[in-house]
Amino acid sequence: MHGVTELKLSTKDPARLVTDALVVGVAADGGAPRLEGAEGLSRSARAGIERAITLLGVTGEVGEVTRVPAGGELKADLLVLTGTGAPAEDAATARERLRRAAGAALAALAGTARAAVALPIADLDDLRAVAEGALLGNYRFSEGPAGKVPVETIELIAPSVRAREGKEAIAWAVAVADAVHGTRDLVNLSPNRLYPESFAERATAAVRGTKVKVSILDEKDLRAGGYGGLVGVGQGSARGPRLVKLSYRPARARRHVALVGKGITFDSGGLSLKPAKGMEAMKNDMAGAAAVLHTVVAAARLGLPVAVTGWLALAENMPSGSAQRPSDVITIRGGKTVEVLNTDAEGRLVMADALVAATEEGPDAVIDIATLTGAQMVALGHQVSAVMGSEVVREDVVASAGRAGEQFWPMPLPDELRASMNTPMADIANIGDRFGGMLVAGLFLREFVGDTPWAHLDIAGPAFNDGAPRHYVPKGGTGVGVRTLLELLSGPHSA
Repeated sequence: MHGVTELKLSTKDPARLVTDALVVGVAADGGAPRLEGAEGLSRSARAGIERAITLLGVTGEVGEVTRVPAGGELKADLLVLTGTGAPAEDAATARERLRRAAGAALAALAGTARAAVALPIADLDDLRAVAEGALLGNYRFSEGPAGKVPVETIELIAPSVRAREGKEAIAWAVAVADAVHGTRDLVNLSPNRLYPESFAERATAAVRGTKVKVSILDEKDLRAGGYGGLVGVGQGSARGPRLVKLSYRPARARRHVALVGKGITFDSGGLSLKPAKGMEAMKNDMAGAAAVLHTVVAAARLGLPVAVTGWLALAENMPSGSAQRPSDVITIRGGKTVEVLNTDAEGRLVMADALVAATEEGPDAVIDIATLTGAQMVALGHQVSAVMGSEVVREDVVASAGRAGEQFWPMPLPDELRASMNTPMADIANIGDRFGGMLVAGLFLREFVGDTPWAHLDIAGPAFNDGAPRHYVPKGGTGVGVRTLLELLSGPHSA
């Protein structure tokens, strides 16, 4: 049900706004939480809110939301106190705390028609962060069961922001949120509804009305084109694989970036079968492809001056009489052979095909994003993603993530681990040393990018939240990576 929310900019006195809920911030300033934002409130109105903060024991920690009746000083029916956290040492952290404060408040207001947000907005970057957080927290799965609907109208109070520039910042936030929501929706779909063919159809529908061109290779095309990874992984399923190419080519583009997304629509492990518990969330194994699709769509809608090619490597990994076997040798696009020692290490096989196809076009940089390894979760947990690859591109991703408010941590690719994938049967095996498995997978992918500047994003844990919702992150698909990729495409860059 995303896409129905109206986001407006206002310079009005928050006390005089007729709305269902007024959101104000509370900072965790040592032992004395204090009201933050809503500078336009009268002294008596502020005093009333500050008294409520004290009486209710509000701490101001990020993610804390307290709802109380608004009282006679305010025209709003409900007052929402949302924690903005302790003072931050840098601007990016401060903006992320605003983003989370806005998201937590809007998530708590589901079913409310109108809300006004009066958080401390000093400049356009603050406005963009608050707008993004509010929209991201306002998400509800568009094809889920009926329930509380998102807030219909959100009014952002920003008296220090000029109207024209403010509208541009809001337009960016809307495009980013739509892309994240679209990614979440795809990840949340059940695998009997989202499979390679239907994913390709949804991709075609998503680019309609934009300047993005789409082309699709089906199973027959993939066999003819030598895409042995996609064919091998997909051959165990009754629903064949697809490779979707999305092309956005604006006039006078400054550079060309290729994005490659892993799109395993369900991962049973193949003949190297996962345990039953390990399959429960495996509908999320296409989160990388979903992120690439909606990043390309958003880049086109924002008119970014960069050429972008998106590659969606789509397959369903199933066990059957036709499934690939451990010890099979397959040939990847371009001619390299791989001995498949474990059919549950399938994502790197479909990504290898797509990476070769991407580099054949000579982009300035290629970035892949994938729910690739359980080892990522062992190393970094469920909220921090990993990035490996060429140093310049890797650092560009980390810097972009910092500006976007996402957490990506740079990881090495030690050459010593490459030998663990040696095999007498092929050019490389699809698994190697168990320890450092995330890095081994990155080294495998590096074999298929040649000299092209490249980064690999492993989002295995952060792509899906199977715990309780937190700030602007709902249960289920998170849409991680989209904000970082859009920031990288639009902001300062080295690649």
